[in-house]
Amino acid sequence: MATRSTPTVRQKRLGAELRKMRLAAGASTEYAAGLLGIDRTRLSNMESGIRPFSPERIRTLACNYACSDASYVNALVTMAKHRERGWWEHYRGTLPAGLLDIAELEWHATRVRTAQVMHVPGLLQTEEYARAVFAAVLPPLSRLEVELRVAHRMARRQVFDRPQPLPYIAYVHEAALRMPYGGAEVTRQQLLHLIAQSERHNIDVRIVPTGVGGFPGAGHALLYADGEVPELDTVQLDSAHGPDFTGAEAQLTKYRSHLDWMDNAALDPAASRDLVHSVAREL
Repeated sequence: MATRSTPTVRQKRLGAELRKMRLAAGASTEYAAGLLGIDRTRLSNMESGIRPFSPERIRTLACNYACSDASYVNALVTMAKHRERGWWEHYRGTLPAGLLDIAELEWHATRVRTAQVMHVPGLLQTEEYARAVFAAVLPPLSRLEVELRVAHRMARRQVFDRPQPLPYIAYVHEAALRMPYGGAEVTRQQLLHLIAQSERHNIDVRIVPTGVGGFPGAGHALLYADGEVPELDTVQLDSAHGPDFTGAEAQLTKYRSHLDWMDNAALDPAASRDLVHSVAREL
């Protein structure tokens, strides 16, 4: 199988899960490589995502590692089977790889939850609002770079239009509604779009009012993507240098708690729409 010069976060995650399974079994790289009839270097490349795993090899390793969790193994096999080029690959070489990894993560997730404090979640943004968000980046992006990011962000919305739309829950702090990206009219149209999207059967928008005071993870933009099994969940955090991803169990547990807190603190969907309407009328 061909090597990959730049494996995606999803490809690296599959390799990391097989390495974790091997270590849990106390198996050496020599033993695992021998099971597959390959050398140690090739196995290391597979565990780092540089080379792909075939479904058959995953099942061979899982059996010999004595992994009895059939749901987990089947989920890994499913990851290995998905090798088609996604629409986001059209942007490879023109946009940072981390942005493409977000699109791939959303596409394969069984559900996405997001928490936003400074602006409306990307999947729910209008084109004009997204353009204003990207125009606020430092150092400033060129016009071409802004337009590429806007086009990519709009394309990510395909997850809502496929035969099985992505279940999506957005926890948005009230402060984000009041940030006038692009000016009052652009923001007002964005809020009306947010209300319309929130009425779709697969999308819940929950507003966290300013009256709740402080909250865990304040200021952090968070995306939590459910995998086919909880062990394959992934968290994506925004940072000044680009998106960060983690699937470590301790981090997953922490951010599940953050989202549970926001779920308890947020208004219900109907009250959330009322609050968004109120803010839009003030603009």
